[in-house]
Amino acid sequence: MPRSATGTAVAGMTMVTAGAMTANLASYLLHLPAAQWLGPAGYGEFASLLAAQLVLAVPALALQTVVARETVRGAGTAALRRLGYRCAGLAGFVALAVVPLVAWALDTSVAGALGSLVTAPLLVLLAAEQGLLQGRGRFSALSVVLAAAGVAKVVPAVAVLAVGGGPGAALFAGAVGTGFVAAAAALLVSRSPAGPGSGATPVVGVLAVLRASQVQLALIALTSLDLLLARTVLDPRDAGLYALGAVATKVAFWLPQAVGVVLYPRMADPAQSAAAVRSALTVLVGIGAALVAGAAVGAPLVPLLVGEAYAPVQSLLWLFALQGACLAVLQGALLSAIAGERTHLAAVAWVGLAAEAALMLTVATTTRQFVLVAVAVAATTATVVSVLAVRAARTVGPDTRPAPSDRM
Repeated sequence: MPRSATGTAVAGMTMVTAGAMTANLASYLLHLPAAQWLGPAGYGEFASLLAAQLVLAVPALALQTVVARETVRGAGTAALRRLGYRCAGLAGFVALAVVPLVAWALDTSVAGALGSLVTAPLLVLLAAEQGLLQGRGRFSALSVVLAAAGVAKVVPAVAVLAVGGGPGAALFAGAVGTGFVAAAAALLVSRSPAGPGSGATPVVGVLAVLRASQVQLALIALTSLDLLLARTVLDPRDAGLYALGAVATKVAFWLPQAVGVVLYPRMADPAQSAAAVRSALTVLVGIGAALVAGAAVGAPLVPLLVGEAYAPVQSLLWLFALQGACLAVLQGALLSAIAGERTHLAAVAWVGLAAEAALMLTVATTTRQFVLVAVAVAATTATVVSVLAVRAARTVGPDTRPAPSDRM
């Protein structure tokens, strides 16, 4: 990238990282009191409900990428918001429909599952606003929204846990906080300059979001499947231990998300796509290596932070971080697929997901075996998709545009 573009990207990554780190720090601080106040068995339930919540947040992640891409291409704000409302309605319907299924699958109460899944449509509304800011390159405002969303989701949940509330009540309180931030983000976007787009570009329909959703679903499923299966296959104590180790996976996965957020608009521009994809993957690999090393060095702190009951996790912490680092690279590669409307690359991730499920259900029986399977699948899938993404981006030149997508 030219020096000026590099400086802009670095500044954007710094701002988004600050916002994301605030949100992630709040999220990780939620895990500490939850682990202590709920105990291994209760914490295992709490973590599994969070994982289920993340899976149903897929439409939000997909919508943000589509809205950002179409903003880069000149679509108008009002039309993109209408798309967001339609997607939020669908997400809410699906969330309510699967509450009994989630309660049965995770062995939780219906109220607990509802408290977890009610957040889904609110996250979709918030994602539409975040996509508008991302596509406009308003990364300072986006960082504020990211930070506010994380804090508003966690503070009410911690307050509920502090007074003796269960997992479902805590997650419902977090949903209320998310709703407030979504409304505030809409006001912030309305006051933000709209950028050079004329608003004359036809806006994609829900089908385009669904195509992006299957990409995001494959990724999120890979970040959550091991935690969900651990709840089912392992005994409650081991499942709780695995849930705590998975916090390191989430750190390594979410911490470098600013790389994809900032470079994504360039991935959506055919003239800059190839360079943006290479830059994103290079930076993600470097950050991942540093986080794995940090996990190995900081592992002895685990018993001091959450108690001796979780001491068996410390020798595995670097493996959990390695899994998250590989998934972060995979995310960068799949973002380029959405940006260039080459969502067929997600097929590799779906194959990896099937392999992971089969191995965990038939071979893995301990915490160590679970994380080894997760690492092997994440590393293999990330490598294959990254190679295919770089090759695909090279075929798109400055005068080439992706094939038309659904624009209903």
